[in-house]
Amino acid sequence: MRRLMLTAVMLGTVSAAQAADMPDLPVLRGSFTDGLSKTSHNWDGFYVGGQFGFATTEIDFSHAPKSMTDFMLRDSILQAPVGGWSLLPKNHVQATGFGAYVGRNWQYYDAVMGVEANYSYMNNLASSASDSMTRLIPGETAPTNHLYTYNTTLGGGAALQLKDYATFRGRVGWSGGDFMPYAFGGLAIGRADVSRFATVSYVKYDDFTDPISGVTTRSTAGIATMTQSERRANSFIFGWTGGIGIEYALFDCVILRGEWEHVGFSNAKDISVSLNNFRLGAGYKF
Repeated sequence: MRRLMLTAVMLGTVSAAQAADMPDLPVLRGSFTDGLSKTSHNWDGFYVGGQFGFATTEIDFSHAPKSMTDFMLRDSILQAPVGGWSLLPKNHVQATGFGAYVGRNWQYYDAVMGVEANYSYMNNLASSASDSMTRLIPGETAPTNHLYTYNTTLGGGAALQLKDYATFRGRVGWSGGDFMPYAFGGLAIGRADVSRFATVSYVKYDDFTDPISGVTTRSTAGIATMTQSERRANSFIFGWTGGIGIEYALFDCVILRGEWEHVGFSNAKDISVSLNNFRLGAGYKF
């Protein structure tokens, strides 16, 4: 018995000495957390930056004269049919732009959430269109043996220049080491110069068919021409934005980014504007 107790004491002493010589690894404490976990870049904090972009824009002028023609032809037989004409086309415009951004990130493990204000100045993002069309429109109910028609011509034009716009967006990203892909969405406000005009003219015909001979003769029952135009500089237009991007931490405080942004604006004087902006940027994180 004494020999067994002496042997156990000696083995315990040797084991304790060997354990004291081994490094203090987390695995020995029953945990794999801090010492062996994957490191991730710290995206948390405020940041500012500049950017350069290339935008493709669709400007829809097709209904630009509508509200003006509706007003000029209000309460008449011509209001509904003329108001439904798509006189002008959709134009596609390409332009470059530059701007700046400022934001704040909050990081929770590998998830990154933030808010950002983004400004873009557009270089000559402008387009215009003009055209005219003539159609014969049935008129109001006429007396017996008479038929009223309106030979109607609609002419018009419109122009729009998007000077700049700002977006206020929230975003969510995922830290992949030095890379962070992200998605964003929010509100947009733009500043544009808008002008348009419309001219409506018609000749009202009265076709009379003689009940005895059956011969139809045409006479002019009325002629009219109406014109309206308007122009507004620095008109504010509102809309929404959404897109995706990726950032790369070149250094601890220098961040590069590339992103695609879609912006859809509400109608400005019956002209709709939407754009896809492809941008590269560089920023500084505090």
